[in-house]
Amino acid sequence: MNRKEFLKRLGMLTVGATLIGADVPALAAQAVQEGTTKSPKSPKTHPDLDFAVRPLKAQTNKVVTAIIIGAGSRGTTYGKYALQFPDTMKIVGVADLNGFRKKRTAKAHNIPAENCFSDWKDVFAREKFADAVIIATPDNLHFEPCMKALEMGYDVLLEKPAAQTEKECKAILAQAKKHNRIVAICHVLRYAPYFIALRQAIHSGMIGDLVSIQHMEPIQYAHMAHSYVRGKWRDSNQTTPIILAKSCHDLDIIRWMVDRPCLQIAAEGTLMHFKSENAPAGAPKRCTDGCPHEATCPYSAIDIYVRRKRHLGVFDLPDKRDEAAIMEKIKTTMFGRCVYHCDNNQPDHYVTTMLFEGGVTASFTMDAFTPWGGRRTRVMGTTGYIEGDGKRFTVYTFRDNKKRVWQKDVKELGEYKHAGHGGGDHALARDFVEAVALQDPNRLSSTIDASIESHIIGFKAEKSRKSMKKVKIG
Repeated sequence: MNRKEFLKRLGMLTVGATLIGADVPALAAQAVQEGTTKSPKSPKTHPDLDFAVRPLKAQTNKVVTAIIIGAGSRGTTYGKYALQFPDTMKIVGVADLNGFRKKRTAKAHNIPAENCFSDWKDVFAREKFADAVIIATPDNLHFEPCMKALEMGYDVLLEKPAAQTEKECKAILAQAKKHNRIVAICHVLRYAPYFIALRQAIHSGMIGDLVSIQHMEPIQYAHMAHSYVRGKWRDSNQTTPIILAKSCHDLDIIRWMVDRPCLQIAAEGTLMHFKSENAPAGAPKRCTDGCPHEATCPYSAIDIYVRRKRHLGVFDLPDKRDEAAIMEKIKTTMFGRCVYHCDNNQPDHYVTTMLFEGGVTASFTMDAFTPWGGRRTRVMGTTGYIEGDGKRFTVYTFRDNKKRVWQKDVKELGEYKHAGHGGGDHALARDFVEAVALQDPNRLSSTIDASIESHIIGFKAEKSRKSMKKVKIG
């Protein structure tokens, strides 16, 4: 008997196919009953982990009206929910300094000219004309429009991070309480089927009592260069520290999974690589200025934007295949600069350890130097262990020596197919629409209280990193 036949008889070939992600037929979405339904049965998911997945359409008899303030990538993403489910949400206004984005949004949602603004302040110069505002402006323009919106009686969907300082975050919380308004911070991972199922597995009793979590966010090398070296979030003083600008999602997810208050945190991290002393000999200020290392540099703007065509949304191009137009952009904008000659100050690697009430511990690592993005998580319990990669997780139970897999491609979940962040973007929009329509903040997985708590963890992490001391929370 040859080796192949031997493995086949043992059933190892079938197992191998599962491990490498063998294709399975697409599964039709099931009918919605009372707002919840069992997700399509998949041979990749063990029956013990086949938790219910809510459909994306909001369960409401009211169309919630909203104004988009900041019509870039994130504002456009939440606006698409209204296009997918027009009988639940309607975009009735837009504000953006960028004329291209403003016109694009107005056209997509058929917004009348009188409801299109360049300055967010002009939105609030008018009497209230919608139920809610979606604030997806740059980080330094979150606080003021949010405070004004709440004062005028709008409910708010606020892109993360909520604000630039702990004081401002607490002020938003106080303002929401004062005016009895709903604020949903865009911690979209809480709404993704993967993370919902992971949390349910942790608290199902399958792995006993939770002991510790190891969580990692790999930024991906090109994303780091684009956003946190060359791009808008390169300077922590203008935006927020990278632990919040990039990873407040992750701190929030850890807090949500542990489900207990965080007592203290310790953090380390530095800007190690992306600085002038590491520039290779002869590297000019821009990649387009005849750099002798362009053909081999992994951070080449020409390679990232022109050849690979990544992160092009920032350029607002009518045709993203137009390489001449892309080249002109990197010749004239900050995105064409050499990564070793930028005005960046964000750490390119960051490690935190956290102690929670009851003795539960967690560690979090954010790292720029990876070939992929997404998240990686390990969970240790008293009777079992879980390991996941953002798309699939496996539960190992000690006594019976069994493993159970959760793996559901959101593309197989019908309407989740085009929802970003593993389905979390539009699931958040759904819950926000329901919360506003019913005036019930508990429709949100992440209420304003929970979101501000996880932000404070991030600010305390940065305080620890700079002071090189453990910092108590609360």
